[in-house]
Amino acid sequence: MTENALQNVTFPSGGRTAHGYLAVPASGSGPGVVVIQEWWGLTSHIADVTNRLAAEGFVALAPDLYGGSTTHDSDEAGTLMQELPVDGAARDLGGAVDHLLGHEAVTSSTVGAVGFCMGGGFVLVLAAQQGDKIGAAVPFYGVLKEEFPSFARLTAPLLGHFGEQDEMAAPDAVRALAQRIESESGVTPEFHIYPAGHAFFNDENLMGTYGPEQAQLAWTRTLEFLRSRLR
Repeated sequence: MTENALQNVTFPSGGRTAHGYLAVPASGSGPGVVVIQEWWGLTSHIADVTNRLAAEGFVALAPDLYGGSTTHDSDEAGTLMQELPVDGAARDLGGAVDHLLGHEAVTSSTVGAVGFCMGGGFVLVLAAQQGDKIGAAVPFYGVLKEEFPSFARLTAPLLGHFGEQDEMAAPDAVRALAQRIESESGVTPEFHIYPAGHAFFNDENLMGTYGPEQAQLAWTRTLEFLRSRLR
């Protein structure tokens, strides 16, 4: 386990200070997007995704949910995820949403949320908790260590990316999740299932399942989705 040197911004969260990594486009302004980490922590891959969003014109913020810790060991990652309280993480993510909505560089009236693995699960939690503050939600192979909360307050359009060989978010479970979201919120998710395994988007993939063609397709769809919905 290592300490994270990628933090470059702080923001208030539930009466305390949270940390994260912020990237602003060269133009100096754009729609806001929260980027939510995998179970490895705020790694160089998550910072790279944040930078890639900024290069596409978004003001992107990745909160550091582990308070500085990162790991490349799956057992340690599992422990970090298990020890992370869902309500505490959701509080920090809500703080990130408010930070972006109040940021002088953010031009949108709502923010987007993009997350991976654990972060994909938190995208859905965040959209359910923050309601109409979230204008677009994009979970990549989202998982959560416990049952998802009620989706009754969710209003954001949903675009999801999942792998058909993913045992952590299996296609049957994904379809069941989509049905639950629609029944509780009235929002019909647009979930895509790719010929790929878990974490197929991660080009620093420690699981050996990176799929460049599927990753590029998912990324293109994500950018089009965010651009069309964040104003």
